[in-house]
Amino acid sequence: MAESANPTNAGAPAWPKPAVAWFGVGVLVLAFIFSIADRIIISLLVDPIKADLDLTDTEMGFMMGIAFAIFYALMGLPIGRLADRHSRRLIIGVGIFLWSIMTAMCGLARSFWQLFLARVGVGVGEATLSPAAYSMIADYFPKDKLGRALGVYQSGAFFGVGLAFIFGGLAIQFAKGADEIVLPLFGALKPWQMAFIVVGLPGVLVAALMFFVAEPARQGIKSAAEDEISLAQTFRFAFQRWRVFITHYTGFALLALPMTTLATWVPTYFIRVIGMPPPQAAPKLGLIVLILSPLGVIGGGWLSDMLFKRGHKDAPLRVAIMAAIFMVPVSLVATRVADPTLALAIMAPFAFGASISMGLAPAALQLVTPNRLRAQIGAAWMLFLNLITASVGPWAVGWISDDFYGDPLRIGDAITIVNVGSVALGGLILWATLKPFRAAVEQQNIV
Repeated sequence: MAESANPTNAGAPAWPKPAVAWFGVGVLVLAFIFSIADRIIISLLVDPIKADLDLTDTEMGFMMGIAFAIFYALMGLPIGRLADRHSRRLIIGVGIFLWSIMTAMCGLARSFWQLFLARVGVGVGEATLSPAAYSMIADYFPKDKLGRALGVYQSGAFFGVGLAFIFGGLAIQFAKGADEIVLPLFGALKPWQMAFIVVGLPGVLVAALMFFVAEPARQGIKSAAEDEISLAQTFRFAFQRWRVFITHYTGFALLALPMTTLATWVPTYFIRVIGMPPPQAAPKLGLIVLILSPLGVIGGGWLSDMLFKRGHKDAPLRVAIMAAIFMVPVSLVATRVADPTLALAIMAPFAFGASISMGLAPAALQLVTPNRLRAQIGAAWMLFLNLITASVGPWAVGWISDDFYGDPLRIGDAITIVNVGSVALGGLILWATLKPFRAAVEQQNIV
C-alpha cells in the first residue's frame, strides 16, 4: 500500500500510493458533500417552516446557525482529541450515520424545539468530519501537494451547496406533487418535512462506504508512545502560538461569511426580492455554486502551492488576502439588484471569490502544527469558524432584517452589510498575521 520511503524524513512511514490517497480523498469529499447538503437544505425551506411553526426571520437564523453550530463546534474539540489518538476512519463513519439520521428527523419535527434538537444532532454528527479529514489528508500527501489535496476536499462543501440547491429544489417539487404520507405517531407530513427525509437518508450509504477507506500512517512522529501529547501540552503549544492561531481563526472565519450567507440567506433573497419560486431559484443558484466555487477553492490551493514552492512560507495567507480584496466590491453589489439576470450574473464571481480562502485555512494550519495535534487544532479552527459563520452570520442577517430594517424585502441589504464588513476585517487581520505566521512555519520545520 506504500509507494516508497519518505525522502524528506528518513525512517518515517512511506506516503500512501496516489491511488489509495486520492480514493480516500474522494470518499471524504463525498461525505463532505452530504454533510453540507444536510446542513443547508433548511435554507430552501425558510418560508414554509416559518408558516407551519410560526417563526420569525430571527428564529430561522437561529435555527440555521446557532442550533447547528454551537454543538457542532463544541463537540469538535473532544472529537478532535479522539481523532488524534484513534481511528479517524471509524470516527467519521459513525458521524456520517448520525447526522444522516438526524437530518431525516428534522422532517418529523412539529415544533420549534423538536426541530432545534434535530438540528443539534446534525451538528454533533458533522463535528466528526473535518478535523479528522484534515488530519488524514495531511498523512496522505507531502506538504508541497497538500494545498491542492485540501482544496479538492474543501470543494466538497461547494459541491454540497450546489447539489443541495439543485436536488433540494427537486425534492421540494417532488414532495409537493407526491401523495400525502401519514406515519404512525407523526401523522401527515408536509412537503418541507418530506424534503428533509429525502435528502437525509441516502447519507447512510456513505457511512458504509467510509469503511473501504485506508487509515493512513501518521507522518512526522516517532511512535504513538514516544510522541503522545497530553492535554496540558496541547494547551501549552496553542498558548505559545496564540497570536498565529487566534488571528488565523478569526481572519479566515470572517472571509468564510459570504459563503455562509450564500448557503443560508441568498436563496431567500432570490425568492422574496427577485421573485423566483424555490424550484426555479434553487437549481440556478446550485449550478453557479457547483461550477464556480470548486474552481475558486481548487484555484486558491493551486496558487498557494505555487507560491509555497517559490519560497513564500505564508502563501496560504497571501492568497486569502487577495481574495478579500476581490470580495469587497463584489459583496457590495451582489445582493442589491432586483433584475433576475443581473442578480444571477453577479452570483458567479461572488461564488468564485467567496470560496477561494476555504481550502487555504486548513492548509495553513498543517504548516504550523505537529501531527499529533492536527485534529485538535483543526477542531479549534472549526469552533471559531462556526461561532462566526454558522451561528453569528445567519443570525446577524435575520436580526438586521427584522430589527434594523423591519422589512423582509430588505434581506439583500442585510446580507450586504454582513458580507462587506466581514471580508474587509478578515483581510486586514490576515495581513497583520503574515510575519508571525512565517516565523511559526520556520519553527515547525526546525522541529
